[in-house]
Amino acid sequence: MKKTVIYAAAFALAVGMGFSANGIAADKGPAELTLQATVDAAAKAKPATFNHAKHQEKLACGECHHSKDAAGKKVAYVDGQKIQKCESCHNKAAGMTNEKLATFKDAAHTNCKGCHAEKAPEVDAKKCNGCHK
Repeated sequence: MKKTVIYAAAFALAVGMGFSANGIAADKGPAELTLQATVDAAAKAKPATFNHAKHQEKLACGECHHSKDAAGKKVAYVDGQKIQKCESCHNKAAGMTNEKLATFKDAAHTNCKGCHAEKAPEVDAKKCNGCHK
């Protein structure tokens, strides 16, 4: 009887640790985000509301998030990587050669509008007030 209780407790502990290690309790960031440029702030820019939780239900993290290598080239997202603010690279001082991605505003508009056109055309991402309330 004692062996059964000990084995059951050890099994429960191992299963619990496995769930934690596999990311079930992992931090997925805030459910709602407010996106606003601070480095290259545009005169008319209003913050954009972004339902992070809703996007997480339909997309993998790597469909939006990535990093860069020492040469400044885009590197695909890997599970567990630290998520930096887009503006840490997408700003005029960073020397981005692709003008469509040179600022946070440009990168967000390119990524968001492109994704919505491809995956959610029913959401009109072409109108400013769709995101900028």
